[in-house]
Amino acid sequence: MITVFLADDHTMMRDGLRHILEAEADMKVVGEAADGLAALEEVTRLRPDVVIMDIRMPELGGIEATWQIRTACPSAQVVILSMHASAQYIYRALQAGALGYVLKESAGSELIKAVRAAHRGERHLSRKISNELIEEYLRRGNKEVDDPLAPLSARERQVLQLVVRGNTNAKIAELLHLSPKSVATYRSRMMMKLGISDLPSLVKFAMQHGLLLDP
Repeated sequence: MITVFLADDHTMMRDGLRHILEAEADMKVVGEAADGLAALEEVTRLRPDVVIMDIRMPELGGIEATWQIRTACPSAQVVILSMHASAQYIYRALQAGALGYVLKESAGSELIKAVRAAHRGERHLSRKISNELIEEYLRRGNKEVDDPLAPLSARERQVLQLVVRGNTNAKIAELLHLSPKSVATYRSRMMMKLGISDLPSLVKFAMQHGLLLDP
């Protein structure tokens, strides 16, 4: 039995995905989340085989949530769901550790194939994604796709994602179950490591490096 976790901020989408997946005799949905932080917490607790992750998620974006999940729970493979077939999205998803990338317009039999492939440890991308783009990623290799957040710890990455989305220290503390003082410390360390001294520059950095991919 392949256990699957659904991460999407739309209830109707999660319901539809559950219906598609549980029509398969060997698949079972074991949990759901409506934002990236909740997905990280629940996946770490439930340890599913495969996570289906919407690329656009509140609190913690789908790509960053994928990186965090693959770090905290390496046994859980991730399939990204997205409306976008652009190279920037796909490269960053694969770099974050996703094995699958499925366009929402073809979420059906294509998604089932992606889940099965991920469970086997194999990559599967939507057919509409050009072979040339895939070959370019493989040619470049993960080592040549720089991770702008490499100097940061997992917690500092979470704080960064929440800061550039406009959350206050108090709100971040609530979301991460930390004290406001701890959040301020993580925020200060994160900005120091990135060589950034103010919020506008931090937001600019996030945009330049594709950390705010939502259109």
